[in-house]
Amino acid sequence: MEIPTPFHRIHGTVRGLDSAGRSSQFEGRFGRMFRALPAATFSPAALHDLAGKITAEPEPPTEVTPETDADDEENAGPDRKHPAISAGYTYWGQFIDHDLTFDPASSLQKTDDPDALVDFRTPRFDLDNIYGRGPDDQPYMYADDGVRLRLGRQLTGNKRDSLSRDLPRTAAGRAIIGDPRNDENVIVSQLQATFLRFHNRVADVLKARTPDDFAEVQRTVRWHYQWAVVNDFLKTIIGETLLKEILPHLAQNGSIVNFPPNLRFYKPRKESFIPVEFSVAAYRFGHSMVRPQYRLNEITPEQEGHPEGKVDPRLPIFSSDGSLSLVGFKEFPSTWAVDWSLFFDMGDAPEFGKKRVQPAYKIDTSLVNPLGKLPDSVIGGAAFPALAERNLLRGLRMQLPSGQAVACAMGIPVIPDEQLRVGKANEEDFEKNPLLVSISKEFEGNAPLWYYVLAESQLAFKNDKTPIRLGPVGGRIVGEVFVGLMLHDSHSVLSQGKCWKPRQDFLGKTGNFGIAELIAQALKAKDVV
Repeated sequence: MEIPTPFHRIHGTVRGLDSAGRSSQFEGRFGRMFRALPAATFSPAALHDLAGKITAEPEPPTEVTPETDADDEENAGPDRKHPAISAGYTYWGQFIDHDLTFDPASSLQKTDDPDALVDFRTPRFDLDNIYGRGPDDQPYMYADDGVRLRLGRQLTGNKRDSLSRDLPRTAAGRAIIGDPRNDENVIVSQLQATFLRFHNRVADVLKARTPDDFAEVQRTVRWHYQWAVVNDFLKTIIGETLLKEILPHLAQNGSIVNFPPNLRFYKPRKESFIPVEFSVAAYRFGHSMVRPQYRLNEITPEQEGHPEGKVDPRLPIFSSDGSLSLVGFKEFPSTWAVDWSLFFDMGDAPEFGKKRVQPAYKIDTSLVNPLGKLPDSVIGGAAFPALAERNLLRGLRMQLPSGQAVACAMGIPVIPDEQLRVGKANEEDFEKNPLLVSISKEFEGNAPLWYYVLAESQLAFKNDKTPIRLGPVGGRIVGEVFVGLMLHDSHSVLSQGKCWKPRQDFLGKTGNFGIAELIAQALKAKDVV
């Protein structure tokens, strides 16, 4: 998505992204899935106006009291028969993005060498954002045994986990981790800490004791993670039907050797690459899923020392009061331990109230109002503070084709202009949302690809309980790139572990292994400081 870029302070154009070649002989860090398609052109003014419509109006505050637990605001409250995507997937998607791409030399505030096709992050699901350069080169990230990963100070507030830990930090509060971006907001920061603990749990189970054991622990962690990415994250985001079209062996319950993957559009000739259609458009779907605020745990206002019912226990993504903001790169209050049962379905949450699983906002053509003006602490005073406008302008600069052109190239029916609207996918607003072409005639049959991916998801909307996933264009791009990158990694679970299954003792009650099961195992790890 890069998911979600609202918190990026060191994010920008990854080196090499600005020069993704069109030649069929081109091989580089970034490339194109649809080299022959012409670039869609728009005026900056038209994109500015579209970004203004995509950015939602501020949501009125909802009163929260201990008596009502009235925090089921708009876009929330699905029942178990119509499950929404849980809020944690927004940040797991961000974590995955950081695993795939990283350039510490780039930023939104400077121009990079357009011919420097170099990136410091491998296009693989190998968790180098967790492991950094390994225990030999970065021993300060590892425990004395050379196997386990160090953790930070103890956190409180999560009643389920007495061993909640922050990331290890310097005296100035900066995280000592393999990828500094995984401290850019409190939620992804604690997801990083959870993966550190999952590694330590695997080390405990495998009874790893010496540095020679590290490679086996790392491989086991990576394969469980990759399994969860395919069978949980992808299935949740693109839907089970499309996932099984791309990976037929899942539908046949057979071997990937006998039922090979169906990659129709992502076909690297030599080395794997990240398509700009993916990185600049399709994988930015998560921006629409960001909520303006989140409940981290069950801490009540009175426990925080505030007058009863006067303080909202949900914390905003941005705030003029830095002590309340979820923006990271600093030490946050020790009472902010994340209770993951509020972000992922861990199997025992009620449908409503303060213990429910918070849903992500729907994938639609609307971004919450705080993303309309990113604070200087996030973008460093750069131009274009609206996230939607930044996305649209980046797509223009990268010469992306229109959504209609990509759909046609894929053989997917093109969405007619009279069905392309801008705004929230909810029953109150859906029919009132303005048509895209009413914003500018430049968009007639010519929608920006990022917008189009969001709009096709929104067309699946039927009522406020609709479980919206990515549509056929966005889902196919994201699904094929994920699977393709994993297949081109000779050490991945799809390439090397063709008969591999997650550990039986790591499976959930339904026999599955996904992010909820990974977290459950991480919480069992022995404490390491």
